[in-house]
Amino acid sequence: MGDSIRLFHLPFSFMLPQRVASERGYFAEAGLDVELVERDRAEVDWKYIPADETLTEDNDVDLYPICKWESIKRTWDMGDGRIVASGTFADQPYSVYTRPGTDIETPGDLAEVPVGVNMRTGQEYTVRRALEDHLPAAAVDLEHHGMPTDRLAALREGEVAAVSLLEPHSTLAEHLGFEKVLEFENHMGIVGADHVDDATMAAFMEGYERAVAEINDDPESFRDEYLAMLTEDLRVAPDLFAEVDMEAIRASITVPEYETPEFADRAELDDHLDWMKRRGLIDEDADIGAIVAPL
Repeated sequence: MGDSIRLFHLPFSFMLPQRVASERGYFAEAGLDVELVERDRAEVDWKYIPADETLTEDNDVDLYPICKWESIKRTWDMGDGRIVASGTFADQPYSVYTRPGTDIETPGDLAEVPVGVNMRTGQEYTVRRALEDHLPAAAVDLEHHGMPTDRLAALREGEVAAVSLLEPHSTLAEHLGFEKVLEFENHMGIVGADHVDDATMAAFMEGYERAVAEINDDPESFRDEYLAMLTEDLRVAPDLFAEVDMEAIRASITVPEYETPEFADRAELDDHLDWMKRRGLIDEDADIGAIVAPL
């Protein structure tokens, strides 16, 4: 393909290097003319990545990040590109929180207890896999409760017993008085349209790596950018923040160490695909060759 790409951006804190690489010209210096495609937070009530439209065809996106397991399902079920890279992206784990004063004190206490996630984002797979380290697979119970602010509101109002969160919303949960019962890694993938080739990905990785190095070298200088989503959530869900000290939250959050994604490992992703098949989460005939790009 040429040197111009449309890159879908998730404004979550674990994707900060992507914005930095774009805005500071690191992608451009690597040979990519990048257009960041991003949705307005105020217009998002389910998930940032459209659930019923493809990004690579309906929205003319060349690359997009998404949960690793959702990348498998989306590429197979929707034909929305193929996986080109994956990784943890940041030292930033998921956490599961509950209200204080309940009988839930350990992950094992979550057996057959609904846990609030944002369905069709990939969270349901990440959380399910983590809970299966502590519970029988049949005892995992997940419910859709929307965006991070929606999940926190549902937990506060007693609509659900536990919710999954990432930073900076994990720190917000602690300032709201909720208690952590489980922590586990967040895994991401990057999906590319069929025309994305080795040269494009090499340039993407080069620009991304420069941004990672700069953030890791001086994380405090990126604090405001790291907390941008929390600031946006204050705008769309002010009631949730009414009883917390926003400045205290900001001061207590540490910008994490970031990592550069790695080219997709077909064998690793095939193992994940097998797990999804055993759980009935994807078609039995799903083929890793149609899911992972031959880069």
